[in-house]
Amino acid sequence: MDFKLTQEQQLFFDSVRRFAVAELAEGAAQRAAAREYPWDVAQQFARMGLLGITFPEADGGAGGSLVDAVLAIRAVAEVCPRSGDVIQACNFGPIRTFVEYATPDQKERFLPGLLAGKALISLGMSEPDAGSAVTELTSALTPDGDGFRLTGSKIFGTNSVEAGVYLVYARFGPGTGGIGSVLVERGMEGFTIGRPSEFMNGESWSPLYFDNVFIPKANVLLGAGGFKKQIAGFNVERLGNSARAVAVGRHAFNLARDHALVRRQFGRPLAEFQGLQWKFADMELKLTAAELLLMRAAVNAADAGGLPSAQDTALAKLACNEAGFFAANEAVQILGGLGFSEESTAQYCLRRTRGWMIAGGSLEILRNRIAEGIFDRRFDQRGGARS
Repeated sequence: MDFKLTQEQQLFFDSVRRFAVAELAEGAAQRAAAREYPWDVAQQFARMGLLGITFPEADGGAGGSLVDAVLAIRAVAEVCPRSGDVIQACNFGPIRTFVEYATPDQKERFLPGLLAGKALISLGMSEPDAGSAVTELTSALTPDGDGFRLTGSKIFGTNSVEAGVYLVYARFGPGTGGIGSVLVERGMEGFTIGRPSEFMNGESWSPLYFDNVFIPKANVLLGAGGFKKQIAGFNVERLGNSARAVAVGRHAFNLARDHALVRRQFGRPLAEFQGLQWKFADMELKLTAAELLLMRAAVNAADAGGLPSAQDTALAKLACNEAGFFAANEAVQILGGLGFSEESTAQYCLRRTRGWMIAGGSLEILRNRIAEGIFDRRFDQRGGARS
């Protein structure tokens, strides 16, 4: 068993890291504080071939592996946490599902702008009464001539303020088998983007309202029965979340380590106090273990044909979410007033990693999924159990 990157992977990681250090490190705190999406960074990444890393070359991607995409996030986010979001948005999440299942016409219409860093796609999944229980969504499609009429609403969508197209989960019929997805474009009649709200980490989102929006058949991504395919793709999204969480935790860890080497109290550097040494030991243990679980999931996905297993993904996300938050929280404590200040990215890392413990599958949902893998059976959280 080899835990080292291949020579090619190491060269790729080092190349991206050098760019991040040279071009992104200096403005990291300002980007973290900004409310706007970093379009300039997205277009720089596009020129470097970092958008669509895992997508086929025929679709405008780089034809790389999931490991490559995870390495790119880590190389960037460990230096500039906010810029890691760009790699996530253009390699994982709804764009990955889109590339996997879109028709040639749909790809031709939307992919060029997305891969050029000039447009964004957002996911419309969560609803006011359907969060973790996503199969209880009520947004519905009814046939109308050569298309469908969409009614309903969505909340909490990442990049929903800036996106130009939305991948929306909706019902073609009853039950889980009736769930599919459609592409809703900004400006469609009856589609309203509500007033932006902010999460605790400063990231903005807008509620989406669909009032009898006409969806042509050309905008159907996955029809009835597509839910399982969408969720299988969602496992890839969770690895993007995991990569950012552990990388942002590592960023905070590095800030605290550098501070502990130079900050002196009571006549000696903070690094010489055993109480702080133990904090760093615990952070290193959790971050390293989480990184290994993340890489295992990505490597196993390559061996399995490109999609990670639900079990590997749940273990990786749980470990990375908890390790990232733990490291960021401890880093703020070690940095003291400096870490609590908006001039430092440490407090931003704390707020970001806390959000990822909810987004993309809460820690509780992940533990449920891990238990299913342990017992090799499905547990119905609605009150019963079935084998």
